[in-house]
Amino acid sequence: MPLINDNFLKLSDSYLFSDIARRVNAFTAENPGASLIRLGIGDVTRPLPEACIEAMHRAADDLSRQSTFHGYGPEQGYDFLIEAIIKNDFEPRGIKLSNHEIFINDGAKSDTGNIGDIFHHDNRIAVTDPIYPVYIDSNVMAGRAGILGTDGRWNGITYLPCNESNNFVPSLPSERPDIIYLCYPNNPTGTTLTKDELKQWVDYALANRSIIFFDAAYEAFICETNIPHSIYEIEGARRCAIEFRSFSKTAGFTGVRCGYTVIPDELTASASDGSPVQLNRLWLRRQCTKFNGTSYVTQRAAEAIYTPEGKAQVKANIDYYLENARIMREGLHAAGMTVYGGKNSPYLWLKTPDGLGSWQFFDILLKKHHIVGTPGVGFGPSGEGFLRLTAFGKRDDCIEAMRRIKATCHD
Repeated sequence: MPLINDNFLKLSDSYLFSDIARRVNAFTAENPGASLIRLGIGDVTRPLPEACIEAMHRAADDLSRQSTFHGYGPEQGYDFLIEAIIKNDFEPRGIKLSNHEIFINDGAKSDTGNIGDIFHHDNRIAVTDPIYPVYIDSNVMAGRAGILGTDGRWNGITYLPCNESNNFVPSLPSERPDIIYLCYPNNPTGTTLTKDELKQWVDYALANRSIIFFDAAYEAFICETNIPHSIYEIEGARRCAIEFRSFSKTAGFTGVRCGYTVIPDELTASASDGSPVQLNRLWLRRQCTKFNGTSYVTQRAAEAIYTPEGKAQVKANIDYYLENARIMREGLHAAGMTVYGGKNSPYLWLKTPDGLGSWQFFDILLKKHHIVGTPGVGFGPSGEGFLRLTAFGKRDDCIEAMRRIKATCHD
């Protein structure tokens, strides 16, 4: 009889957002007239930029003609998109990249989950806590997590708590990890690292021969000048970091699916005999085997983000969500609640009132005031006592949600 990968049996029965969906569906079935405001899952609500829509139409027309037809594309992406990325996302920040160092994908979630394919199962990983669940679950599947303890932590993973006491800035690990996951602006807390704070991590990784997986999916929301948009703004990062980017929140591509991963040539890890191996080469080999490339139509849409029209339309959408975040942040403060994030990020990290547990407060918001958030404990043990709200809703919904939450706090 075939054997399964037993590591999958270590996972909880459902993914965090699937569990939320199940609870919400049960509530709506019992209360069909309820007017729900969904501020839980980080899905966008603004339409795609018009420049992207027009580019997709042109690309579809290309596929209708023999002379411009495109079949299988390069697994690492078309040069037209890669060159636009380098010219617009990196060169203005003084970062030099070659085309082959960028890999186009179908969203950051895929690559952050799959990057472990090229690393040994014995690698020790470190994660900030709370954290995007995919980082943990994908390592559980790969056999790196060990055993789940009663405290909600895996004994094979090093946790770096981010909480009020350290201003949500993680401390450097006391024991060396092989791989370090950093996401900034952070999902779920919405907090950031300054350039000096990120430099400490790069210096640590270089000194300890660790590799940083840097998720920069929300960099487009950064407004303050001392916050890095890319880890490669820090000297030496090319030798110790992989960066993940996404167009999902930047340009509303949650339903279109496109992002990219950067793996510099200098970045190496060790083979079992101790010899250095270039990770760029390994990832290219992995992608050519397991990934068939992002569609031509999608990549043309992504390219349009970098046109003058596309840039203006993308900025308008991001400004819309940041204004939502401001309205929500100020509304929560006015209601007497403690909230973090929401300044350089679309996420707000709300401290639950009166010492309520994360799921307790989730149920109050859902059942009494018909608001859907995300329980903080779902992102890790240090998330207990918090709830994540997103600014991706419609403006009227964000305003109405603040009115309802204010009412909650005065019940």
